Amino acid sequence: MSWMAWTWPTAIFFVTIAALLMIFTILALRYPETPRVGILRIETTRGDRLFMTLLGSAFINLAWLGLVGAHQPYALIVCLVYAAAVFRWV
Repeated sequence: MSWMAWTWPTAIFFVTIAALLMIFTILALRYPETPRVGILRIETTRGDRLFMTLLGSAFINLAWLGLVGAHQPYALIVCLVYAAAVFRWV
């Protein structure tokens, strides 16, 4: 796999995603949840909201790279605000 750029930030990214999936699996097993309806008027569970957060964060980071180009840690702040909003209101 020498064609891939395995750096520490890449490793941290994949470890974080794996940890989130494990945490949400444990939460789903330990504290079952009934779907709720938010501002989108669709039923969502924790896993649905996590997926929406990850997908939206990817687009936020891509837009940040395209428009700003630098200071990527500030995009993380925007992503965290977005994640809090999704888990609160969606």
